[in-house]
Amino acid sequence: MWKNHIIRLYVIIMRRFEKVKEEVFKRDIPNSNYGDIILPKRSTKYSAGYDFYSVLDFTLNPGERKVIPTGIKCMMEDNEYLAIYIRSSLGFKYNVRMCNQVGIIDKDYYGNKENDGHIMVALKNEGDKVLEIKKGDRFVQGIFTPYFITDDDMAIGDRIGGIGSTNGDDNDE
Repeated sequence: MWKNHIIRLYVIIMRRFEKVKEEVFKRDIPNSNYGDIILPKRSTKYSAGYDFYSVLDFTLNPGERKVIPTGIKCMMEDNEYLAIYIRSSLGFKYNVRMCNQVGIIDKDYYGNKENDGHIMVALKNEGDKVLEIKKGDRFVQGIFTPYFITDDDMAIGDRIGGIGSTNGDDNDE
């Protein structure tokens, strides 16, 4: 009966934030409460950025660098990435910077085997004031950004890990 019928399955991809798996959260942030994760959201209808909320209290002293886990992973459309920026108020008031200037979260980072796509943020305090972030404070923002590829692009590789895994080895070229 089904031989003469074509079944078409359409997969709808959507942009959305999700909590990482609970076991990943507990591994990356011991002694934290999974229920404290707040999904990123925009503050106003014209905001470009989705504010990320801290899942823990932390202090960043002048000259200090820390990697801050978010408890968040992100699904997005093809030919998009999520750009992560420090909230402008923290840059202006405290001279806090992202260590990589802009975090680039690729579509295939979502759900990878190594860390489930857990978005981590490396911050450095280049100012002269101590920055204190409390659980639930907004500290970075993510902006969905489209990108283009060249007409002769031949990329066929698949991501097999977390941060830094798209280059295939540990050598920067």
